[in-house]
Amino acid sequence: MKTIALLILSTFFSWTFTTEQAPKPIHVEVSGNGNPIIFIPGFTVPGEVWNPVVKELEKTYECHVVTLAGFGGKAPIGFPWLPKVNDALQNYISKNNLENATIIGHSLGGTIATWLACRENSKVSNIIIVDALPAAGALMIPDFNPDNLAYDSPYNNQQLAMDDAQFEQMATMMSQGMSMNKEAQEDIKKWIMTSDRKTYVYGYTDYLKLDLREDLKNINIPTTIIAAPQPFGKEVVTKNYQDQYANLKDYNFILAEDAAHFVMLDQPEWFLRTIKTILSNQ
Repeated sequence: MKTIALLILSTFFSWTFTTEQAPKPIHVEVSGNGNPIIFIPGFTVPGEVWNPVVKELEKTYECHVVTLAGFGGKAPIGFPWLPKVNDALQNYISKNNLENATIIGHSLGGTIATWLACRENSKVSNIIIVDALPAAGALMIPDFNPDNLAYDSPYNNQQLAMDDAQFEQMATMMSQGMSMNKEAQEDIKKWIMTSDRKTYVYGYTDYLKLDLREDLKNINIPTTIIAAPQPFGKEVVTKNYQDQYANLKDYNFILAEDAAHFVMLDQPEWFLRTIKTILSNQ
């Protein structure tokens, strides 16, 4: 009898430990009081990228700052990665009764915000999309077909096989195109370098496969898109956004002057003023 009891206890504690230690798709830090704002960062980027904005907005809003699994030192999860992240965010909003939530998302975070706003019975009341597209893969890949994108591909295998020096060289080149701010470029490079490699490679495949252009028809809430004109120029960027968001009924489009992809790092004061203005008009 004693042996059976010990076996039951051992099984229970083993199950509890495994459950508690299971990696989570999202990690959220909450501060402030008021109507909820959910901040979702871009690919490889930790939630800390929002710190300057949150420092101001937490005075009047309840801020929920997200970091995604595999980035910012957070443990990776299994694949497919992005569907798990999306579902976890939707469940987080429901579980915490975040009625009339505003979502501010950058890059991949903006695409996720769009996905959440498209859902049936969405509790999202307002989205602010920062340099993000509903179908990034369609812009980047000729003859785009999500079904043709797979984890096991020559490009993905090449990235997985890179040594640290090769990966750092790639991260350096990428960071230089994402911001006009030298200090910010170093941060972006660091975030890429410290990301979980499989999440970086396979997670980006998930990102490129996602196509929300038809789902945009389901969005009936205030939507603001902040776009960066650098390095492609205002005309090219404006046309790309008009084409990608053609099915969105109504939205406010703002071009950020003298900014590349990380608008909040290139133009921090302008960005904060703009976000405050958008929120005050809702």
